[in-house]
Amino acid sequence: MRPSSDFERQLAGYGLTTAHILYRIPDYESVLQTYVWQDYDIAPDFPEMQKFLDFWRTNLDGPLHSVRYTHRRLIGPNEWRSVQGEFQVH
Repeated sequence: MRPSSDFERQLAGYGLTTAHILYRIPDYESVLQTYVWQDYDIAPDFPEMQKFLDFWRTNLDGPLHSVRYTHRRLIGPNEWRSVQGEFQVH
């Protein structure tokens, strides 16, 4: 069985990043709207989040107000070990 790409990314040091984005509605700039983005990313540079925010700035009309984010590594290489056995329960 081949492990999922998300699992491989976690072993490579990626962690789950969640960004809470506040942006201004284009026609009513005094009104703030919220958007939540979540993906696997690498701290402290966060290249995936930066790529998404760059896409936002260049392609969407709602100007960004603020971005708050959290990051958590879910699994690391030191937490993974190979098991050389199998139990069958009937």
